[in-house]
Amino acid sequence: MPFMSQTVQSAPMPEKTTAQTKLGLYVTAQEAWAMMQSDDSVLLIDVRDPVEAKFTGFATPTDIHVPFMIADSSEWNVKRESWAMKKNPDFMAELNRRLAEQGATLETKIIVMCRSGSTRSAPVVDLLADQGYQQVWTIVDGFEGTTLKVGDSKGVRAVDGWRNSGLPWSYKVNASVAWKPLR
Repeated sequence: MPFMSQTVQSAPMPEKTTAQTKLGLYVTAQEAWAMMQSDDSVLLIDVRDPVEAKFTGFATPTDIHVPFMIADSSEWNVKRESWAMKKNPDFMAELNRRLAEQGATLETKIIVMCRSGSTRSAPVVDLLADQGYQQVWTIVDGFEGTTLKVGDSKGVRAVDGWRNSGLPWSYKVNASVAWKPLR
């Protein structure tokens, strides 16, 4: 059975299929923090683009930062009205290298975080599960949390998530953790 302390309750399975994982291990940002406080061997991995970390902040206890998707300023996504996001072609090689540097084994407890907890952290959990990792959680509310449903700031990610839950974060990124492309 996966590790969960007596005080940590597992978040329910997300309704969005893009946020569901093969392992079925889900935590909120607050639950992730509690896991990390009760077991210092837990690794926190941030899979957001470096630009996101620069402008929205970075969880200070992050152990590994490798973006799953990277903003491509040479291509525009008309539907999203923003720059296209493309898969990091070196993602698994870089992530595996960083996990090895941390001394991770297939039994290591890992928590994966993206912006909102679905289209990047969940697939990364599945990739790690495919490699044999057994204890990998996705943070269902991500770094920025969920969106406000009403008011002048409707649509802004200002509910729960790492940043909005009073957990340790900063606009400064630790250079030893920050992703730097191998190329």
